[in-house]
Amino acid sequence: MRPFLFLSLSLCHIAISATWQDASNDTRCVLSGPAGYSLLGSVRNCSNIVISGLQVPAGQTLDLTKLKNGTTVTFEGNTTWGYREWTGPLVSVSGTNISIKGAPGSALDGSGELWWDEKGQDGKQKPKFFQAHSLSNSAIEGIRIVNAPAHVFSINGCTNLTLANVTINSTLGDRLGKNTDGFDISASSNITILWAMVYNQDDCVAINSGTDIVFRGGLCVGGHGLSVGSIGGRSNNAVKNVVFENSTIKNSQNGVRIKTKYGENGTVDAVTYRHIQLSNITKYGIDVDQSYGATGRAPTSGVKITNFSLANVTGTVDSKATRIFVNCGETSCASWLWIGIAVAGGKKSSKCLYLPSGIVC
Repeated sequence: MRPFLFLSLSLCHIAISATWQDASNDTRCVLSGPAGYSLLGSVRNCSNIVISGLQVPAGQTLDLTKLKNGTTVTFEGNTTWGYREWTGPLVSVSGTNISIKGAPGSALDGSGELWWDEKGQDGKQKPKFFQAHSLSNSAIEGIRIVNAPAHVFSINGCTNLTLANVTINSTLGDRLGKNTDGFDISASSNITILWAMVYNQDDCVAINSGTDIVFRGGLCVGGHGLSVGSIGGRSNNAVKNVVFENSTIKNSQNGVRIKTKYGENGTVDAVTYRHIQLSNITKYGIDVDQSYGATGRAPTSGVKITNFSLANVTGTVDSKATRIFVNCGETSCASWLWIGIAVAGGKKSSKCLYLPSGIVC
């Protein structure tokens, strides 16, 4: 066996360490402290990257794109970013057969309280958090994100990606936070999100386009619910084969939600919500709106919503909320099947339009 080699470069803290192992030719690199970021480019050929208490400078992305096939990235301790008004992202990951893990007790802290101003995208320029673009046959597991300045996960152009036991906690932004979406998904296929816990002030999940997407065993608190859309006005406006199941939505503006843009075209097909528990919903328990972005205008029929299934969606809405609101275009909603719907409290809508056969508002 070759001699064991250990290399350490230290700038104030151990910034990068690498270990070469004879049997697998595997390389382990650790980035930590305030100096670690400057050595980020040195880890491109590492297959085992550890981010340990890293302090990322203001206005910089923790760039983990184009990683070596089969790389594992593990977050330890608290990863933080300096403050600057910019668009982000704070983290960017791409590659094939990539494993992103959060060690017990670790957190990625976005210090959102420095940006929150109750204006979301219209106020201070706020960085998006975690960009997963062109990530395939990969997994993100055990990551805990706290105090996101704005949107958290942007999943775009990904295939065969699983996110498990991810926690997003921006509870501190309940007064001033806005546009803090948990998972935004577009142009992706075979995406599975398991046992997520999301505490935020916007969509828990928003699926803008994509196929074969599953959200299972999740908890959504404080935001706008489990959403498909908004659909329309993008290069890809098709959603197909989506399942939300065995999940709870609490203290949120909406529960189940499909939103399509006024005057746009697209398709929403084979979307299923089953075994969804609602609690203290403040606006709509079940909401389908085909005039999104044009409040007060008649819904348009350019986005077709077909094979929309609800099964065992139960729970309560606030006394001022509406249990079910369906605002369909004249020819756009068809082949819906709703069974086991039991939403209590609040009021019945008198403004539902063009309900498909068998659906009661």
